[in-house]
Amino acid sequence: MKITIRTEASLEETKVEIVCRELTQEVEELLATIRMMNQQITAEKDGEMHLVNAAKIVYIEAVERKTFVYTEEDVYESKLRLYEMEERLMNSGFLRISKSCLVQLKYIKSLKNDLNRKLRLTLESGEQIMVSRQYAEEIKKRLGVI
Repeated sequence: MKITIRTEASLEETKVEIVCRELTQEVEELLATIRMMNQQITAEKDGEMHLVNAAKIVYIEAVERKTFVYTEEDVYESKLRLYEMEERLMNSGFLRISKSCLVQLKYIKSLKNDLNRKLRLTLESGEQIMVSRQYAEEIKKRLGVI
């Protein structure tokens, strides 16, 4: 990948242009990173509201009608439902892996086939999460496995 940066004093706003032969996984990851740069989610921890940078969210899980946002350092609770999080983050590198979980693709370290056509994801932190059969095919496509 070749990167060129050109400065122009006359510009009023920064412009990013990507020129590629085809839309590869690498280019999609770059786009997701750019989209996430300014995106934040409001979530609560220890009675305080926090603005959580979407780029730092590893995964989001719904448990007993509550939505939890996991970063590498902390766990937050959000007032948003999982489907609302999915709508906000769908173009930012997140993918639904089960009825109750979204994961950010860049934090996936490996995947392994499991029983009944399920997948077991290992995250960069070493934590493992199950991908249900319904979503296994899509995650394999997004990761370039098939």
